[in-house]
Amino acid sequence: MQIDYKNTSKILLVRNDRFGEFLLNIPSFRALKETFSQARIICVVDSSVRDLAESIPFIDEVIEWSRLKHTLAQKFRFINLLKSKKIDIAIMLNPSKDFNILTYLSGIPIRAGYDRKWGFLLTHKIKDEKYLGEKHEIEYNLGLVSLLGARTLDKSLSLTIDDRIINGLLKDAGIENYDNLVAIHPWTSDPVKQWPIENFQELARELLKNLNLKVIIIGGPDELSRSRQFFANLGRELINLTGRTTLKQLAALLKKCKLLISGDSGPVHLASCVGAPVVAIFRSDMPQKCAVRWGPSSEGSIVVQKNNLADISVEEVFNEVKEKLKI
Repeated sequence: MQIDYKNTSKILLVRNDRFGEFLLNIPSFRALKETFSQARIICVVDSSVRDLAESIPFIDEVIEWSRLKHTLAQKFRFINLLKSKKIDIAIMLNPSKDFNILTYLSGIPIRAGYDRKWGFLLTHKIKDEKYLGEKHEIEYNLGLVSLLGARTLDKSLSLTIDDRIINGLLKDAGIENYDNLVAIHPWTSDPVKQWPIENFQELARELLKNLNLKVIIIGGPDELSRSRQFFANLGRELINLTGRTTLKQLAALLKKCKLLISGDSGPVHLASCVGAPVVAIFRSDMPQKCAVRWGPSSEGSIVVQKNNLADISVEEVFNEVKEKLKI
């Protein structure tokens, strides 16, 4: 079907998984906005990501659709919602049988995505080769929207964030000077990507003792119990904000930090959105989880990687932090 770049009025984008994966689509959103300059961009996201989606200037409207299973009645209501919006193009940014079906039944004339999970329902599709890990996820996402002619020269991640939204929480934690803040995110959603928590604990101790930094431990509510267990009693200069920030507040916090130290996790990409450099700890033996595909994109970031994460010593990461901060 012919694409009318001038008269396309509404484009639906679907990416309702975790916030890290979602953020890596920002250059694709930019490419679509630059190419379809008159179109309204509507984005379907998980409810946990809504605040971040609303902070992306290329998105005009946000629809929540959680990653949980939905009833048939909910799906029919969603189909009717899409029909009422008279959408011209739908792009499934992550493979989804449900969304391939829902957008087809909604009568959206142009439907793009990966040739998987009932890909025969799509009008524009490409082979899903992300598992090869040959390119960054940003490049894979841009490759998908290029099916529709969407391109951009700017592949950076960016969010519109007022960093003052974190000031009150930092003041309550006794932080009013932001000159020597370093954040540590010790957690990952996948155990195979986890540098030992004890190593993060020892690293925090070394940073506090030897580099005179204020170390902030960050993470979501699910990590609160473990965070208390591993990072209690490391000194007054360690601030544990695990489970205490929204994603927007976390972005504002990272914007104030000299550095984020993290494994392969969402905050790596949130830091990239606000220009915070990252020391990222990756395993290098699994192409689908490697730094080539998922590494930090912010300028000045460093990746420490080995086939076996347990072989990466605390000293190696400490030395990278010291070198990066020129201490």
